Amino acid sequence: MQQIITAKLKLLTTPEQGQLLRQTQLAYRDALNYVSRYAFEHGKLSNHERLQKGTYDDIRLLYKLPSQMACNVPRQVGATYKGLWTKLKKNIEHRKAGYTKKHYKGLDKPPKYLSPTVTYNYGYDYTFKPGQQVSVLTLQGRIIVSYQGYEPHVALIHHGATIGGAKLWYDKAHKQFYLLVSLELEIPEPTPEMLPTVVGVDVGQRYLATTATLSNQSRFYPGKRVRAKADHYARLRKRLQKKGTRSAKRRMLTLSGRERRLKLQANHRIAKSIIVSHPHTLIGLEDLTGIRERTKRRRKRRKKQGKGTEPVSKKARRANRHASQWAFAELHNMLSYKAALAGSLAIKVDAD
Repeated sequence: MQQIITAKLKLLTTPEQGQLLRQTQLAYRDALNYVSRYAFEHGKLSNHERLQKGTYDDIRLLYKLPSQMACNVPRQVGATYKGLWTKLKKNIEHRKAGYTKKHYKGLDKPPKYLSPTVTYNYGYDYTFKPGQQVSVLTLQGRIIVSYQGYEPHVALIHHGATIGGAKLWYDKAHKQFYLLVSLELEIPEPTPEMLPTVVGVDVGQRYLATTATLSNQSRFYPGKRVRAKADHYARLRKRLQKKGTRSAKRRMLTLSGRERRLKLQANHRIAKSIIVSHPHTLIGLEDLTGIRERTKRRRKRRKKQGKGTEPVSKKARRANRHASQWAFAELHNMLSYKAALAGSLAIKVDAD
């Protein structure tokens, strides 16, 4: 059984090396936006071979990218357009079924890439050297950089894992470069017959996760504090958007991703706690396919409002936000891959 994990390596760069990596990132991002505009102007292309044929020479000439990077750019843009086309087709199906009246607008203009993240191919754009060093390709050639990382992941890089592609990411707040390396592990595949215990995991809003075993042992993971913090970020974002000044936009940029990281950390802690508490277990996860359509909220109106009560529309909007914005699928994915690494097995089952 194959399992893919990501090793986060901290690059110990000199100022000169950092400048070369940053220059490469910005050129790669500009090339992505160029190919995105080309794809939009030529019928919103998603075929990376046609995109590469039409833009490869321009990428090499305008942005001075090495050959392998110039091949990665059309491939990445093509994958983006394929995802947008899939969402558009789903939106058409949902509108025909009456689930929504909104039209998907993701293809109304060319996608714009903001994050300057470079995609590297192992063996072509980067390789590992002895002594915890990595050779990384830039616009001016290769540079050799020392790195630090989580010790088990570093050990897997040296032996025990198949190394795949990587992404060069820059933490602007801390002025630090990271290399996110994909590792493929071979682990024994457990079967339901090999697992002695069974546990069911239900997800919700009041309790983000609830576990139950066949011996009537339950555990609840409340989400009140995390959801209150997410509501605080939502209110703050709403006020800043309404204000619309330059300082408000700078503040929104500072806060961007904070709510996302909050939910990611909460899901990570819950998944880790469940896996540690139930080793070598068959874990049943509720199949959430089409959950938003199956649990669509009903609109209710009150004729009279009591003193001090909240307007119904405001309460309904908040409830809809709670129902739609928590990343339950992310929690399921975390449980699945953590279970595989711990010798357990997570499967999707019907809610009933």
